[in-house]
Amino acid sequence: MNTQSNTVPESPIESQVITPAPMSPTRPLYWSVWRELWENRSIYIVPLIVAAVQVFGFAISTIGLADRRRAVLLLDPAHQRAAIEQPYDLAAMMMIFIVFIVGVFYCLDALHSERRDRSILFWKSLPVSDLTTVLSKATIPLVVLPLIAFVITVCVQLIMVLETSVVLIFHGMSPATTWAHVPFFQSWLVLLYGLVAIALWHAPIYGWLLLVSGWARRATFLWAVLPLIAIQIFEKITFNTSHFASMLTHRLMGFAPHAFGFHGQGHPTIDSLSQLTPGRYLSTPGLWIGLVVAAAFLAAAVRLRRYRGPI
Repeated sequence: MNTQSNTVPESPIESQVITPAPMSPTRPLYWSVWRELWENRSIYIVPLIVAAVQVFGFAISTIGLADRRRAVLLLDPAHQRAAIEQPYDLAAMMMIFIVFIVGVFYCLDALHSERRDRSILFWKSLPVSDLTTVLSKATIPLVVLPLIAFVITVCVQLIMVLETSVVLIFHGMSPATTWAHVPFFQSWLVLLYGLVAIALWHAPIYGWLLLVSGWARRATFLWAVLPLIAIQIFEKITFNTSHFASMLTHRLMGFAPHAFGFHGQGHPTIDSLSQLTPGRYLSTPGLWIGLVVAAAFLAAAVRLRRYRGPI
């Protein structure tokens, strides 16, 4: 005799195997960079303040702009472009200088502050390696600050164009004279390229500052600067030479002749994209030597963070 099974047949829906959705992998470097932005608001607040000052200052300078523009349009085309483009170039150069200063002071405080306020004990308890932490801090001056400088500069220049257009229209002039003499899209491409070139060239500077930040117990700025001054003094007294000072100067400002093809030393201007020389820049030995030195500084900073405790 066949007995009827008491098992209830599964419905088609119940018979389907429900597999959990795969979890997205943790991105420690990504979130570590965001942590730096959350904890160090000066990274973007200082450039924004400078941008506001630039916009306000340019608004004041538009007084009498119409008369100056009429006088400029009487010049030859080369001088017209130089005169009209000058305030926009100055805004970009000022922003580049400001983000470099912000990057210097950020690096000096990046590893020192977490030891000073003892928050390093908490961060070390998280599953984030010392390498990831140091790389996230190096990402700020090498990647984040150049991007911030580019975006803010573009916005500032657009606001300046708007202010100029309003003043010219009010005085019965065409605002097209600005767009005709200032190739903004080309200038923005040159700016982005220049920011990348500067960041790579200054990599050993930021690496040295991070190393000092992880080593010094106090007065990080003095510990970063005094050894460099002492080496220059020692070289001058001992050998009566200044090769180390020349090397530092070249590291600060020597990227431009390699990254751009200027029309002679007396004409450091960029008129066309053909003056961008990335091939020559990437083949410069000084660039790669600097990157190797920066990598050595960062490796030493990682080791210091691994064994250094709170101050």
